Amino acid sequence: MTRSASRSASQDDTLPDVSEQFAIRMSDELASSLDELVSSGRFATRAEAVRAAIERLLDAERRHEIGRRIVQGYTDVPQTDAEVAAATESAVRSIEEEPW
Repeated sequence: MTRSASRSASQDDTLPDVSEQFAIRMSDELASSLDELVSSGRFATRAEAVRAAIERLLDAERRHEIGRRIVQGYTDVPQTDAEVAAATESAVRSIEEEPW
């Protein structure tokens, strides 16, 4: 892994001034699929496609962790019957007030 403090004018302007560079190995099949995404125009470069995949993975993991914490919160402090009834009544009232 290397750090690069300078960028050429042709590099993506959305990247920070200092970025990490990674070398990875992948199967020929995976590389071919990646190249198909680039040649189809979905991504400009392999690097852009890999960055997008990593961003999606990290977002999915973040969302999973948020969901896990919400479940843990309700497990640790369950809603009372009165709270559930009030939430249900409020939801029903909101739906009935919709102009559809």
